[in-house]
Amino acid sequence: MLFTTFAKIGLMSFGGALSGWMYREIVQRRHWLEEEEFLSGLALGQIMPGANVANLSLFIGQRLRGGRGALVALTGMLLPPMVLVLVLAAAYLRLDDVLWLHRLVGGVAAAAIGLTAMVGVRATRRVERRPAPMAALLVIFLAVGVLRWPMVPVVLVVTPLSVALAFLAGRRGHA
Repeated sequence: MLFTTFAKIGLMSFGGALSGWMYREIVQRRHWLEEEEFLSGLALGQIMPGANVANLSLFIGQRLRGGRGALVALTGMLLPPMVLVLVLAAAYLRLDDVLWLHRLVGGVAAAAIGLTAMVGVRATRRVERRPAPMAALLVIFLAVGVLRWPMVPVVLVVTPLSVALAFLAGRRGHA
């Protein structure tokens, strides 16, 4: 069941938004993880080296079935799409002028964008409604999303500021 679920996610998510598809399948449909645990795994997967979705697959698989589950989830996520890409690459010259295929891929990409936006909106609901966390979130959004600055420098600047603000807020709360 774990392999087939991740294989389905991997095959259905061409064009991106894997975390959106994973959220829908793992949290909403199957209730294998709570939203907070999924978002924690997503955040962890984003800060670890490697592909975010591979890290998230390992996290979910490990949470559900331990080390074997992590291996099964990652294999399910990567193997079927890889085989499909190899088959499509072999057939590329024959399918290049098929209009309905181009429209299908465009529709899948549009759905992927919507799912990514949904995960982002749900993640922002978890941010405390205090000025400091909201300001950090807004700065990152503006810098990366609007101004198109590189993610790494923005995170390297905003992360220490966010940690310092959280530390100060924690000290005030315990005083």
